[in-house]
Amino acid sequence: MGNKLKIINDPVYGFISLPTESIYCLIQSPYVQRLRRIKQLGLSNLVYPGAEHTRFSHSLGAMFLMTKALNGLRQKGYEITEIEYEATLKAILLHDAGHAPFSHCLEHFFFSCHHEDISKIIMQKLNCESEVIEIFENSYKKKFLHQLVSSQVDIDRLDYLTRDSFFTGVSEGVIGTDRIMNMYSVYNDELVIDEKGVYSIEKFIISRRLMYWQVYMHKTVVGADCLLRNILQRAKDLAAVKKLDVISCPISLDLFYFLENGTQSINNEEALSRFILLDDTDIWSAVKTWSNHPDAILSFLAYSLINRNLGKMQVKYAEYSEEELNKNYEELFKRHKKHGFSFEDTKRYCSTTGKMHNRAYSFNDEQINILYKDGKVKGIHEASDQLDENFLRKEISKYYYYEI
Repeated sequence: MGNKLKIINDPVYGFISLPTESIYCLIQSPYVQRLRRIKQLGLSNLVYPGAEHTRFSHSLGAMFLMTKALNGLRQKGYEITEIEYEATLKAILLHDAGHAPFSHCLEHFFFSCHHEDISKIIMQKLNCESEVIEIFENSYKKKFLHQLVSSQVDIDRLDYLTRDSFFTGVSEGVIGTDRIMNMYSVYNDELVIDEKGVYSIEKFIISRRLMYWQVYMHKTVVGADCLLRNILQRAKDLAAVKKLDVISCPISLDLFYFLENGTQSINNEEALSRFILLDDTDIWSAVKTWSNHPDAILSFLAYSLINRNLGKMQVKYAEYSEEELNKNYEELFKRHKKHGFSFEDTKRYCSTTGKMHNRAYSFNDEQINILYKDGKVKGIHEASDQLDENFLRKEISKYYYYEI
């Protein structure tokens, strides 16, 4: 079978070594290889041309950081068995395996559940050890292992902030990744941060907040997401009345299944089997094909996305009134009625309203706790002289109106 202890050259961290043969086998599985064909940041490359990195590279990067975090905790004297060590690496490697094409953009288009629920099913299909699934879903006896995979200062966030900053060129996302991991400790089975790391955590929280506004919720990216969802909605509506098929307009049969049958239950085995075969290429191929579809609305929307004619986004802090929206709809209809679009179709497929909200820290989740030398533990809002509770609780909301 050859050597399975491979070394992979990662542009962010350098050389990544695969620690075990069983992890190599997981990486070689179709479930993980599929992540090579799903962009980490969806349509963000329409704004940041360098954002071409994938869920696959993020998963490898997170696994690499996890090895460093686990080794650091072992050096501090915390007991992590070989079984727990490998199980935690597998949990972080597979944490995003359930993502839909274009990542969060189409999170609920195929299934009503979250991608983590699908990731768990994939772990089961890969016959992962019970410890892997227990650590992933937070039912394992050592709670801090789950917190390394999923918490407010987890390995997942450390990698995606570092990686997304690197590929977009947005320097505000640069955080002290190594410093934070070196400050990891465990207190009463909870993941905590040594007091010397408090300033690194402050920067981490601020960086995450800035990355959300500048990258993840950049108004042009949000507009592109709206356009893609409207394209798929139009295709779904056409399929429902038999005006879209795979014979006259060839697209992926797996994608057509969801267009024809709608959002599915996670308990539907056929839907899961088809979903696991889907990636960004299925969507792009369909959009490219639909840009020449006889339906004027579908072809207009698809052609616009293919050629980056992304429409217009209006963003403000107050919610749009019904009067404002109706005025926008009337103006939009005036532009589109010459193409034969009805008022209702223009409103449904050529416009979208929504809300964006950004809060870098949540008091509803497990808090980031700081461990002092005297054994006391304080939440970051008490330990920081910059990030008090009022600041951390503050949620900024913006309302948008999108049209094309």
